[in-house]
Amino acid sequence: MKNLLFPFVAVLIWSINAVVSKAAATLIEPAAISFYRWFIAFLTLTPFLLLPVLKQRKIVAQYWWKLLILSSLGMVLNQSLAYYAAHTVSATIIGIFTSLIPLLTVIISIFALRAAPTVGITLGTVLSLFGLVWLVSKGDPASLLQQGLGIGEVMMFIAAAAYALYGVLTKRWAIPLPNWQSLYVQIGFGVLLLLPNFMMTEDVQLTSDNLSLVLFAGIPASIIAPYLWIQGVVRIGASMTSIFMNLAPVFTAIIAILVLHEKMQSYHLIGGGIVLGGVILAQQLRTPLTRRKPENNSNQ
Repeated sequence: MKNLLFPFVAVLIWSINAVVSKAAATLIEPAAISFYRWFIAFLTLTPFLLLPVLKQRKIVAQYWWKLLILSSLGMVLNQSLAYYAAHTVSATIIGIFTSLIPLLTVIISIFALRAAPTVGITLGTVLSLFGLVWLVSKGDPASLLQQGLGIGEVMMFIAAAAYALYGVLTKRWAIPLPNWQSLYVQIGFGVLLLLPNFMMTEDVQLTSDNLSLVLFAGIPASIIAPYLWIQGVVRIGASMTSIFMNLAPVFTAIIAILVLHEKMQSYHLIGGGIVLGGVILAQQLRTPLTRRKPENNSNQ
């Protein structure tokens, strides 16, 4: 039972970070917190990982472009877009879109890893898309035909898709580096990729109001939560661990209500519940969508 605490606490930290992202929207520029987050994580990990990574420099040199792509997806697109989206969407919405990552992962796996589609994936995708439409239209799907999607929702969908692709490529490429060493190099690339936007931003000042938010994003959300998540995968398996991601929108909504005093509307409950139901359906209903015809082994 104690092994279940690893993914449970990891998801709780990431849920708090969604609220941190929303709180930071009025206190620090997205480009600044995006850079500071990974710069702090890089500095924190350097004493432990710099020498081991240097010993693996031949492997790093061989796979540098793959590590760069992973960094651009997981550290740059996924995280940065969430900070920009927080200016126009609530923390609750951020949590709900984050819960789509497992579903998007299996959808991308069908094309990238040639995974067999299942009934659950098909039904779950349709159900989750309907839930998203209900959610972003605030319970009035017809309004989307007139107003279209909000920029914040589009950013969060791209952010979730980027992280889903990150997970699929990590599995497909199987870079021969230990998890932490691979993560450290990716964070290093992330710092470099985020630096130009940081340098072009006028106000990047750390203050007493935003420092705690930056530190939480840089250490608990970027180091402690991934460590706990990896431990969960090792101890109880990837499939069991991924189920805990379904708690993200629930945790985020509760924390946002308590801390940010966000109001829970009926469309949040209905749309978010439908999205979550679709994700769970995709995870649990694994009946193949099409059955292979039995081979005819009789001699002609």
